[in-house]
Amino acid sequence: MKPSQFAKGFQARPDTTSSEKRTALDRLNAIDGIVQDKPKSRETVGRASQPEPVESTEDAALATTEHESAEYRAWRIEHGYRPGQIIELPLKAIKASPFNPRHFYLKTSIAELAVNLAKQGQQQAIHVIPDYAAPGSYYVSDGGRRVRALKEANKEVVKAIVVDLPIGLASYKLGYDLNVQRDSQTVFDNAIVWKRFIDEKHFQSQRELADHLGLDESTVAVALSIAKLPELVMHEMVARPDRFGSNMAYQVGRYHGARGTDATLRLINRIVADDLSTRQVADIVKGRATPQESPKSAGRQRYAQRLEIKLDGVAVGDLKSYGEDRLELRLKGLTKDRRDALLHQIEEMLKVK
Repeated sequence: MKPSQFAKGFQARPDTTSSEKRTALDRLNAIDGIVQDKPKSRETVGRASQPEPVESTEDAALATTEHESAEYRAWRIEHGYRPGQIIELPLKAIKASPFNPRHFYLKTSIAELAVNLAKQGQQQAIHVIPDYAAPGSYYVSDGGRRVRALKEANKEVVKAIVVDLPIGLASYKLGYDLNVQRDSQTVFDNAIVWKRFIDEKHFQSQRELADHLGLDESTVAVALSIAKLPELVMHEMVARPDRFGSNMAYQVGRYHGARGTDATLRLINRIVADDLSTRQVADIVKGRATPQESPKSAGRQRYAQRLEIKLDGVAVGDLKSYGEDRLELRLKGLTKDRRDALLHQIEEMLKVK
């Protein structure tokens, strides 16, 4: 997501938007306008990145944007910061927001991005919020995955834009909506974070939380039910978002309540291996079908490692390793030409010389 599109498409719901959230949204839109108005020529980024020569640091600091908070204005005057300016910050100064809508980050995804960043460098600045109570540190507002990948790539600095947003439920709501628009928010993220909101009394009931998010109460109820699962079980499903949506995860949660963790992990493997539907899993949960594998697969071995395979950015299958001598490749949704080309390449690789 480009910095100039930080809040593109976000529309607050008139019936649920408080004055506090409206102020936060106005600030975000103001930031978006500032970044959009930047000259198209790219600004040189450095540890002490400065405004263009025609504008003095004092002029930049004194310029006030609409709906700017007093804390943010004081911070940027102290640091001579121009709103929308890209600067470099030490990675060690960046920390996760306690109101981050994301909880799960796939190791494989982070590793892939780390390799790309190591080769290409950081192309998009993250957005951070000053921690006014701990000067010199910043909360991630948008870009948690890039921060993790930069650390994985052993980088020491990150390109960032410092924005004016409150840390709290308003910042969570904005981040949640952005993730929903990018299709990067999962039911498992919601399960963990929403349960924490209820436990910490940010909301007194699931109805109040649903109203705040503009969702049906049943959606929140399903997520809170999934939150009862151990994170070990959730991690197995997070890796396959194409197979485990909210309905499937709900059925898995019901099965876990009756059978425990080990049996549930076996069920998850069977769902993936046999491409079970939600209805089939529901029948297993209700006892209408046996949860045991067929005789052929009764001795099914749990894979030691799994690599998700993507073509043109779309997940098409996986490669699993078992024990010391077994590999299993499963691909689907390919065009005939792509399938035949891959088959030819595999045949060439396996030719005995």
